[in-house]
Amino acid sequence: MDRRIYFDNAATSFPKPESVWQALDNYSRNIGASAGRGAYHEAMTSGHVIQQCRERIAQFIGASCPQNVIMTSNCTDGLVLAIKGVVLKPGSHVITTSMEHNSVLRPLYALRQQLGIDVTYIEADSYGICDPNDIRRAIRPETVLIACVHGSNVCGSLQDVNTIGEIARDHEILYLVDAAQSIGHYPVNVDDMNVDFLAFPGHKGLLGPLGTGVLYIKPGREQLLRPLKEGGTGSRSEDPFQPQEMPDKFEGGSHNALGIAGLSEGVAWLLEKGQDQLRQHDEMLCREFLKAADAVSGLTIYGPRDIARRLSVFSVSIDGYTPVELSKLLESQYGLLTRPGLHCAPFAHKAIGSFALGGTSRFSCGMFNTVDDVRYAVSSLIEIAEKK
Repeated sequence: MDRRIYFDNAATSFPKPESVWQALDNYSRNIGASAGRGAYHEAMTSGHVIQQCRERIAQFIGASCPQNVIMTSNCTDGLVLAIKGVVLKPGSHVITTSMEHNSVLRPLYALRQQLGIDVTYIEADSYGICDPNDIRRAIRPETVLIACVHGSNVCGSLQDVNTIGEIARDHEILYLVDAAQSIGHYPVNVDDMNVDFLAFPGHKGLLGPLGTGVLYIKPGREQLLRPLKEGGTGSRSEDPFQPQEMPDKFEGGSHNALGIAGLSEGVAWLLEKGQDQLRQHDEMLCREFLKAADAVSGLTIYGPRDIARRLSVFSVSIDGYTPVELSKLLESQYGLLTRPGLHCAPFAHKAIGSFALGGTSRFSCGMFNTVDDVRYAVSSLIEIAEKK
């Protein structure tokens, strides 16, 4: 089909703002150097590009210290750094939820196998929402870390991360939030959340290229986190130990400066829009999707019906189709690009009741999706359901 509408922004955003593509081209053609590896103009410019990106991200999330914005290669890197960098030992207790991505579930499972830590998984309801009081009740004297996803990559449900942050603060427990799906769609402020660690990708809601991500570390908490790699930083080359200054402590090796240049312009584009406008756009798409698809026989839409409790990530199923069959049909007959399966979050699919079906077909919206896109998507789903 000539008409192709991208609905896989939960995997990576597309398209990007023109300024992002221009930044990638400019860096490739005119800068090219590795930051901190020379005193010549291009190397210094590379360092400036990276620092400007830190400052823009800090502004976007309400952080006071840009040097605590750690550049990673994706959200997984940031989550793993936070989870495995915390000093854990046999018997240490971690609380997480059934809505987590494998980027949280798998590191915790590995630590259970390797160290003998204990993990409590807080169950979500059928809409994908956890009760913060269940987290409060799960706390033990040996609880070291609470790890919670903000917005579900499966069904768009939003956890009450602010209340959970208050619980963690009151019990002096480290708190990690996975903002992979929420940032760029829903207002994120590190002080409101009371986070110690906030991980997110650069290539989704922040509109940067693949190969970029961030772990924000609350000032002072870097002392409680071990680097997972050591290497060149362009600083303190005479010292055999990894520098302890931020951000060098956690940024061994050359940066993906090309990707960071693009990410910086994506964040600048979002800052100009403002977080309120970003959220209004997301809510508009949520409202249209849920309204148009309500009460269609054979069509199931998972996740909250309350727009205030969700993002524009929609898992759907139609009776008689597997997720793969439905997504293939949506592309071949309607030009709609969706993602089928379990979306790297098996417990989440068990919570919402779609695991036995092999998952769902997922529509995930971005800043460049329109109300007309959503109306066309829903009308296509209705047509398929009615034909079946």
